[in-house]
Amino acid sequence: MKRTYFGTDGVRGPYGGPVINLDFAGRLGEAAGLWARRQHPTGGRVLIGRDTRASGEPLLAAVAAGLVAAGLEPVTLGVVPTPAVAQLVRQSGAILGVVITASHNPATDNGIKFFTAGGIKLTDEEEAAIEQLLPVLPPKPVGPVAFIDAEEAYVELARALLPERALEGWRIVLDTANGATCVTSRRVLRSLGAEVWGIGDAPNGDNINDGVGSEHPERMAALVRASSARLGIAHDGDGDRCVLCDETGVVLDGDEILTLLAVHALNRGVLARHTLVVTVQSNLGVDAAVRAAGGHVVRTFVGDRYVGESMRATGAMLGGESSGHVIHAEVSPSGDGLVAALKVINVMLETGQPLSALRRLLVKFPQVGTALRVREKTDLAQCRNLNTAIAALEAGLGSRGRVLVRYSGTEPKLRFLVEGPDEPTVTAGLAALTAAARQDLDVQD
Repeated sequence: MKRTYFGTDGVRGPYGGPVINLDFAGRLGEAAGLWARRQHPTGGRVLIGRDTRASGEPLLAAVAAGLVAAGLEPVTLGVVPTPAVAQLVRQSGAILGVVITASHNPATDNGIKFFTAGGIKLTDEEEAAIEQLLPVLPPKPVGPVAFIDAEEAYVELARALLPERALEGWRIVLDTANGATCVTSRRVLRSLGAEVWGIGDAPNGDNINDGVGSEHPERMAALVRASSARLGIAHDGDGDRCVLCDETGVVLDGDEILTLLAVHALNRGVLARHTLVVTVQSNLGVDAAVRAAGGHVVRTFVGDRYVGESMRATGAMLGGESSGHVIHAEVSPSGDGLVAALKVINVMLETGQPLSALRRLLVKFPQVGTALRVREKTDLAQCRNLNTAIAALEAGLGSRGRVLVRYSGTEPKLRFLVEGPDEPTVTAGLAALTAAARQDLDVQD
């Protein structure tokens, strides 16, 4: 079944727009509740978390009203990271989890995403089934929703990943994107003994991701250099991803994080199935590094939920995306930026090496990418000039590189990635693709 509203990670869009509004949020909450009742006829509890956007509270109330209309019991967790919702759903036996967030998008956007009873993101088929159950009219508002404090349980789980006071003497720069991790990540790092220098830790409802966070790591990197910190950690707005920077201020992306974690685990014989799961977006250098260490890489569609599906199918316990989603299945069923950072810190502690040395495990193939904002997501099969350009570039690259052209699942953008043997080749290839796309599509500059 084709999905109309769900994208790569839930339903997302401008708040007050045609999709993310209070009426639709109520209808979607009711549809999700009706779908959950099919698996759990006697009903049950649904846990709802949100990030710091001003639109989060009214959207949460609307979703809760829909869940009540479906005969379920909504419980709010307040402002918490997305992985905290997933973990508590799994631990508590709740039949559904909901997060009101637009992740790394600006504060004017918001979104709604769901977890099943095991804290696992919905499949495409499950999302399509929910859309089929959307009622015509929104539900009636309900009174205050019951509250559970999820912060403490999440902090305790994360803190237990490292030995007590393991970070004594460490200075860490932490950028929490004015989002859902402002309290939890700082608490965990300080409880382990670290001195934390904070950025993006004063949310006001309108400043989430505004020049800070994993999409804007420049300030973090500059402060790491200025403060002589051991490393920097930057989350996105809902805390399910992170990027790092080493002690010299050089930023590491998700590919570098995943590679050093996988190779370290392979060297110790503890990488489950000797397998790392990544998406088609990841650099080919990841495959080379993991293969050299005795492992292999499995690739999926873009989206951490597809990574999770592949991990469960293959028995892998480590996977993620170049954007900074990292899933450690033995800890959490979903991507968790804080857990990823702590796992990297653990490698630093065990090896005694700084992050600037560990990051060298990945030697990247030259890669360039960009995105064009489009008025309409025209079927790419109909884009004659673009398809001709793709075929010509792929023929020229052969086995020395690859081409990826896809629509964003969360924004009206066409994304391009070209990887190859040298910078001039990939730069020229990207220019040819974008020029062809402009001939076929209505591009909004």
